[in-house]
Amino acid sequence: MIIKNVVQILRELRKQKLRTVLTLFGIFWGTTSVILLLSFGMAVKARTSETMHGMGEQICIIWAGRTSISYGGFPKGRNLNFYNGDARYLKDNVPLIGDISPQYTRSLPANVGAKKQSFLVSAVWPEFKEMRNMIPREGSRFISPIDEEKRRRVVFIGNDVEKTMFGNKDAVGKIIYIDGIPFTVVGVLIEKQQDSDYSGRDKDAIYMPTSTYLAIYGDRFINNMVARARDINQTDAMKKAIIAAMAKKYRFSPEDEQALPIWDTTEMDQFLNTFFNGFTIFLGIVGVMTLIVGGIGIANIMYVIVEERTSEIGVKRAIGAKKRLILVHYLIETFVIASVGSISGFLFSLLLIFGINQAPLEDFVGVLKVNPTISIASILIISTITFVAGWGPAKRASNLDPVVAING
Repeated sequence: MIIKNVVQILRELRKQKLRTVLTLFGIFWGTTSVILLLSFGMAVKARTSETMHGMGEQICIIWAGRTSISYGGFPKGRNLNFYNGDARYLKDNVPLIGDISPQYTRSLPANVGAKKQSFLVSAVWPEFKEMRNMIPREGSRFISPIDEEKRRRVVFIGNDVEKTMFGNKDAVGKIIYIDGIPFTVVGVLIEKQQDSDYSGRDKDAIYMPTSTYLAIYGDRFINNMVARARDINQTDAMKKAIIAAMAKKYRFSPEDEQALPIWDTTEMDQFLNTFFNGFTIFLGIVGVMTLIVGGIGIANIMYVIVEERTSEIGVKRAIGAKKRLILVHYLIETFVIASVGSISGFLFSLLLIFGINQAPLEDFVGVLKVNPTISIASILIISTITFVAGWGPAKRASNLDPVVAING
């Protein structure tokens, strides 16, 4: 019976070749659009998030600024500075802080043998690694608490610094002279995507323990500090607490945000999540609208099939066929048409995604993947549209009066 019904369906579809092709193409292209557009949106979101987090995970960069409000007898316009103990002061007085590190920065000459070049050198605490995604290459490491405690002359270098100074050789364990002083390379940064920074790309920088740096250069002031909240949801509260603590120490108004500029990268996270969620919804709507057009085509061709088979339906009703049987029969026909279009569209979208991933576009759109959620959502959408499109013609067929249908 199933084979007989399928043969009958195919026979009827051949009679309406143009309508069938246009209907199948509508479902085919709608399925392709939904899967391809949503996969594209999710890939771009993931790529953007990866490059943005190349600078760090949910961190705040803090600078000393200039007061903009007169306070405590001090005029506005007073320049502030961070002193060596300020990072420890904040760590001890602001419980909301999970990690914090001072950052001293200088451009210093470096040489390995005859190769000489200046690099941005930063002195930081070991906590800097997790906050700033300073992931060491396999077989290497970042600055450790023991390095900090013993003032070791060790450095962690960016991957481009290694290429420039050591060529194709592994720099770990080798000596690099910085400002004429020998340092041992203990780690090399893995290659990572980074589209934002505040003092240069990490791949071009050199990092050393703050204790070692201060023993050599004796700086009084910190260039900036990097902090992260214990709970990401309390980042705003942490920023206010930091400003209040520094305002108390340096006597400026706690309401004066210009005195302590803070770049909160979590705000960009929130913006991107909102933007890409809206973008993904828009792409999904475009794909669904294309499927709806295909559904209209299905309804159209099924109405034509019912019209041409009116007499046959009348005979079936006359010999005792129940309305439900006829209704289910035409709904099955509808789903057969939709299945051919959707399956071919799904396979074609997989082929397109494979081809796009082979092209040199990863730096721009990331890697496209068929997400299981997208696949399930596409199936549900197609099934719903198909049911709605087929219900009208199927219901009409099941409600035909046997006498009228036979005479028609």
